[in-house]
Amino acid sequence: MLQQSRRAMRNVYAAFMALAVALPLAALARQPAHSDVWNGAEIDWRDARSGIYESAHSGKTVIMVFHATWCTFCKKYRKVFFDKDVVAAAKDFVMILVDADADKTVNGAFAPDGSYVPRTIFLDSNGNIQSDLKAKGDPKYPHSVDIDGPGELLGLMRRAHDKLAPAAPPASEDRT
Repeated sequence: MLQQSRRAMRNVYAAFMALAVALPLAALARQPAHSDVWNGAEIDWRDARSGIYESAHSGKTVIMVFHATWCTFCKKYRKVFFDKDVVAAAKDFVMILVDADADKTVNGAFAPDGSYVPRTIFLDSNGNIQSDLKAKGDPKYPHSVDIDGPGELLGLMRRAHDKLAPAAPPASEDRT
């Protein structure tokens, strides 16, 4: 009986330790508010903190999308993220969704030309804004990607991937 009690205590301790390790990791990988309306079911949105951490450790490029719940242009733009090609391309990036009103610190820190919404910023894995990856539309709002369709965003994603994707490790030589 004493042996069974000790075994049960060890199992409880092991489960507790596993939870203690898993909870901080789960907290790092949380989805931000409103990600559901930005196709959070298919796009792995992150908040700024966990997304930047993930990018720094994975080497993946960040796409940071700023929005506001009241913004009619944002409501239209979020439909672009339901496009199957955007969903597929997003898997190669760390996708960060920022509510510009709720997170004013991040909104201000990543506003190279103003804090307008919607705004789509590309960052390398060191957190540097890629100012050459911007929309072709209104020069007053260079990070305001076409909200009417996925074409411009997909083009920017391809350019970012070509420019910033981590280099593949060299193939090992087979010396058999």
